[in-house]
Amino acid sequence: MTWRIGVDIGGTFTDVAVVDEADGSIGVTKVSSTPDDFGRGVIEALEQAITRYDIEPDTVNLLAHATTVVTNAILQEKGARVGLVATRGFRDVLELRRSARSDLYDLFQDPPAVLVSRRRRMEITERIGADGEVVLPLAEDEIDKLIEDLKAAGVEAIAVSLLFSFLNDKHERRLGERLRAAFPDLPVFLSSEVLPEIREFERTSTTAVCAYVAPILTSYLARLKEAVEGRGLPAPYVMGSGGGVFEIEESLRMPAMAAESGPAAGVIAAALAGAQINRPNLLSFDMGGTTAKASLIRDGVVETTPEYEVGGDGSANRWLHGTGHPIRIPVIDLAEVSAGGGSIAWVDPAGSLRVGPRSAGAEPGPVCYGRGGAEPTVTDANLLLGRLDASSLLGGDLPIDYTRAEAAVAELIAAPLDLSVEDAAAAIIQVVNNAMAEALRIVSVERGHDAREFSLICFGGAGPLHAAALAEELEMMEVIVPPIPGAFSALGLVGSDVKRDYGRTFFAPLDEADPGALESTYRDLEADARHMLSRTEIPESEWVLERTADLRYVRQAYELNVTAHERIDEVALAALADGYHEKHELTYGHANRLERVQIVTLRLSATARLPELTLAQKIADRVGGGTEKARREVWFVNSRRTETPIHDRDNMAPGDGLVGPVVVESLDSTIVVPPGWVARMDDRGFILLTNKKGREA
Repeated sequence: MTWRIGVDIGGTFTDVAVVDEADGSIGVTKVSSTPDDFGRGVIEALEQAITRYDIEPDTVNLLAHATTVVTNAILQEKGARVGLVATRGFRDVLELRRSARSDLYDLFQDPPAVLVSRRRRMEITERIGADGEVVLPLAEDEIDKLIEDLKAAGVEAIAVSLLFSFLNDKHERRLGERLRAAFPDLPVFLSSEVLPEIREFERTSTTAVCAYVAPILTSYLARLKEAVEGRGLPAPYVMGSGGGVFEIEESLRMPAMAAESGPAAGVIAAALAGAQINRPNLLSFDMGGTTAKASLIRDGVVETTPEYEVGGDGSANRWLHGTGHPIRIPVIDLAEVSAGGGSIAWVDPAGSLRVGPRSAGAEPGPVCYGRGGAEPTVTDANLLLGRLDASSLLGGDLPIDYTRAEAAVAELIAAPLDLSVEDAAAAIIQVVNNAMAEALRIVSVERGHDAREFSLICFGGAGPLHAAALAEELEMMEVIVPPIPGAFSALGLVGSDVKRDYGRTFFAPLDEADPGALESTYRDLEADARHMLSRTEIPESEWVLERTADLRYVRQAYELNVTAHERIDEVALAALADGYHEKHELTYGHANRLERVQIVTLRLSATARLPELTLAQKIADRVGGGTEKARREVWFVNSRRTETPIHDRDNMAPGDGLVGPVVVESLDSTIVVPPGWVARMDDRGFILLTNKKGREA
């Protein structure tokens, strides 16, 4: 028996998913996250999982980890003291930014924080022109003084971003050699190594983010690697934001790739599940303790975006721009809102009910956890409405204090709004559902997709509690609750391939481009990729290298990505142009085939495929007796409190059908099946909810 293990750190819980490679059977362990030292929670969760499922460490083939270290360091502004070196006259590019603003009409909004303070932003005399030629040679005589200034500033990491280094990296490489010799113990990031692409601000921002989080990520992963290897487990892979895992060493070369790795893992798991149950068109909905995330999967393909912003309001509302720090790397396209089980409900000075963005997190957690939380949360509201067990959660491992939750909602929500406790709790759920429905609309309706043509796959500890209500809001007919929904993102970690994306700007009109030069650039990218893949010990027969190119019309400012041939020649260039015209028409509704097409950036996606997994939850071998274990009153929108059967998911068998209203409980989550819905278990442990009211209408 061999195993794969995935570990995902959430805002409230740290989840471990274990999968038997032979039959795809799944196990899950959840422990409270440890914000003071996330690694401690990871090790505790791993030890519990290994003991619970009797796993011998030498039978573990893969250990993958999704970390919040990068995102948390930026959100909490607790990264390294970075020194930034720029071309003379360009030290303030991080502060000047772009003209994008999150609110065009708020003249008093605060500008986003700058990761590198001005006193640690240094300049050096040099200049590469827009054609890649040297305009001013690198001032070697200034480097010694630059090193002294960086030492005096007490920097802990260094970022170098010189003008047009993506076209000619001669000056950056020379400066990097001197800095690495002078600071052998500090990470030094060159923009020509991190992001050899156009757009000065985005390139500098990505490089600065790498430097800002590198020391804390290095320390965390080194301690984690030592701890897991000391227990006989393999060194962990790290989940990337683009939907693949990579080695620790690779993550330290490009730390920005580890941002938002947990949400990415959940979408990968959703796509894997959809492929297995023949549901290629999905809206992915992940509701954890702190946030809710939505993403779209069409024809089995996960949507990605070439850049996003981390930190600021952009981390709470992914569609906002101009609030955080741009990172130009492939990221799974998500809409994210501050709406989780731990999101705090409050009444603003105008007397309006709000939910979030503050969260009770893992410490102290919701009021009902009895760990010192005093402000009511979404979890407390679900408890008071009967949707959660009033005595305990996590199979009895988490005692619940119902009375304390009731008192908090009564004092802080019901009294100010002049409502009953029950109506106040229902209002909290309504507010948070509206916010989450908006996120689902962002990735579907607002991008030209009809949500009614998709199934909603829900996961996260709180996702199945709210999914049916959200599906009704978007007129969707089917909800899919996969096995172990409360740890589904961890499951995505063990179903991800090793993957890394590369890019390099190659600026030329397509009809003037030299096919040989293009081919040479692609081969350079492939050499880097093959070097990375060779360290994985995955057979070369499982390697996949995919070429694409960012193209645009010559008078445009932004590009579209088009698939390229395996070998570049005149025929391949013509195919690129045709592909761009088609992509432009599909995206914008029109194309101009008489307009010249321009190459901007060549890209390569390198994947090493792991053996495919078939996921299956162990199904009960039940003889009579049914699955109902209790009854309690549960609040529903139209019927208010209704005596509702409570069923045990672990005792359900294939074909079991439950007509709502029903609540289905398991160790890691609770499913609410409203009136008018039917829940049925399939032979792989997936529960499918069907809206019978909508079908009849």
